[in-house]
Parts: sequence; structure tokens; C-alpha cells
Amino acid sequence: MTLWLVFALMTAVAVFAVLWPLSRRAVARGGSEVVVYRDQLDEIARDRAAGLIGEAEAEAARIEVSRRLLAAAEAAEPETAAEAASGTSALWRRRGTALAGLLLLPAGAAALYLALGSPQLPGAPLAARLAAIHQSGSLASMVSQVEAHLERNPNDVRGYEVLAPVYLRIGRFADAVTARRKLLALAGESADREADLGEALTAAANGIVTDEAKNAFDRAIKRDAKQLKARFFIGLAAEQDGDKAKAATIWRGLLDEAPPGAPWIAMVSEALARVGGTPPPAAAAPGPNAQQVEAAAGMSAEDRNAMIRGMVAKLAERLKQNGDDVEGWQRLLRAYMVLGERDKAIAAAADAKHALAGSADKLSRIEAIIKDMGIQQ
Repeated sequence: MTLWLVFALMTAVAVFAVLWPLSRRAVARGGSEVVVYRDQLDEIARDRAAGLIGEAEAEAARIEVSRRLLAAAEAAEPETAAEAASGTSALWRRRGTALAGLLLLPAGAAALYLALGSPQLPGAPLAARLAAIHQSGSLASMVSQVEAHLERNPNDVRGYEVLAPVYLRIGRFADAVTARRKLLALAGESADREADLGEALTAAANGIVTDEAKNAFDRAIKRDAKQLKARFFIGLAAEQDGDKAKAATIWRGLLDEAPPGAPWIAMVSEALARVGGTPPPAAAAPGPNAQQVEAAAGMSAEDRNAMIRGMVAKLAERLKQNGDDVEGWQRLLRAYMVLGERDKAIAAAADAKHALAGSADKLSRIEAIIKDMGIQQ
């Protein structure tokens, strides 16, 4: 409230400084014929006293100047009245303008701020704002530098390898597609490059596996029948086409072949459950599930420690080694929150965002999870 009062006073002072001259009466014009003739009469009297002119010449001059003085005075009377009336009217117009400016300028500024500003937006700590600016500025600077480098070196494969996943992360999907195509043209076709192109095409189509994307995934599988990304998206294409049985078969095959602790197990299991499939027992990811964590919340501290802390530590260690598991991070965050270890939850949230920074989809998912849990960093 004090700050608003200070701003109001500053605005009033500024408006008064600008508009005060408008409220003042204009300075009257100096000099007139009447004044000139009076000066001439005084000058004639001085010359006569000094003996410079005779009495007859002085009298003749006084008569002529007096005649002109009377004529000038008679002519000036109506002009003076008109000027006085005009000056009064102009003075009130200036004062009216000043008053309108005094009232309308601050009111207009306040209305514009309330319409376009955010007066209810809470303040953000300086450190947080600087960190956000630094992070976004660093990423934008990096992208600009690599783009400038590629303008000078359009055949630099490494530059496109760096830029393509960043484009995907920041939502520049069309640029990601272009970069993936350029890599195929420069570095040659491979299963991974075809799968990456299909992923970018799918992202550009808002998650729909288009015919062009599906063809890229088919080419990837033709080169490498075990290509994980291509197989997953082929299953997604089958789901989108309404063939849930085919999708379930593809995704269950991925889970059957999954090595223990593979970071993508939870994602494929979720997709399989979505089409009505049941994941194999071996696909169960380590770490406490939601039911175990909720049950532990009602136990004593000793029992809860015995039941859950070992699993939480094991899960945290696994995610430290390989953090590409969104569901694993979700379970870890939930466990810390239930155990009342908010500081660890905040630290784990930061680690999760860092580990998933290379995938725009996973990063957005974990950020949504962090927000839903109310974990403030």
C-alpha cells in the first residue's frame, strides 16, 4: 500500500510540473503608442529646461504630441478591453486543460496497467528470476551459436546431431524434422537416424504417427529388427489405427526382451495397460509402488523405516545410474513426500528434471508431476 501511495505522489508531482505553466496568465505585451508619446512629452520638458529649444517651439511640440497621445489613448481603450476578455477566456481554457490532464493522465495510466499488467502477480525471488533468465538465455544462446556455425558450415554432421534433440526439447518440431533429414542426407541412413526422424515427424503432428513417420519407423526396423524406439512407435501407430491387439503384441514383445532395470519398462508397461494388455512379471520396476507407500504412511516410524527406506534407497540409486524413467522418479518423489522428507523430494525433483532434459515429452511429464505434488523448488 505504501508503494502505491509513493507512485501516486510521484505521478501527481510529474503532472503538476508539466501542466503548471498552462495555469498562469500570459505576460502582457510591453510598449505601446501611449507610452511612447508620454516619453516624448517628458523629453520636450527636459529640452526646454536645458534651453535647447525655445518656448514657442516647445509649446508647438507639446500640442502636437498631446494630440497624438489623446488619439492613441482613445484607440487603445476598446483593444485593451478585448484583450482582457480574450486573456481571461484563454486563461480558463488553459486551467481547464491542466485540470483535465491532472485527472485523466493518472486515471488512464492506472486503467491501462490494470488491463495489461499483472497487479496480483506475486513477487518472485531475485535468485529464481536470475536463474530462469540464465537458463533460458544459455539455451537460446547455445542454439543461436550452433545455428550460426551451421550457416558457415552447412555440412557439419556434429552440429546437426547436437541441435536436433534440442529442437525437439524446446518444441521447435519443424526445425527438428529438418535437422533429422539433414543428418540422413549427410551421414547416411541408419536405423537410429530413421527412428529419430520418425519421432520428430510424430512430434510435429501433435503425437500422431503419420504415414511418413510410420514409413521412417518401418525403414528403421528393416535395418535393425531390435530398434526399440521404432518398435514402440509402430505399436503406437497400431493403437491409433484401432488395432489394440497388434499394439499389445508389439509392446509385450518389448517387455519380454527388456533387460532388468531398463529405464523404459514403466513407459511401455503403461502403454500396454492402456490397450488392455498385462505386462509380464519380470517387467515390474523396482521400488515401492503407490499402495506400498500409502500403507507405510500409517505405520510407526520404525516399521516404516524397515519397510520402505531400503526400497527408496535402491530406487534412488538406480535412477542415479539411469534417470530416463519418468515413473521411477514419480514413485521416488511420492515416497519422499509420504515420509515427510520434503528436502529430499525437492532435490530429487531437480535431479529428475536434469536427467530428463534431453526429452521434451518426458521433461514436460515430470514437471507436471512435480507441480501436482506441490513440490516447490
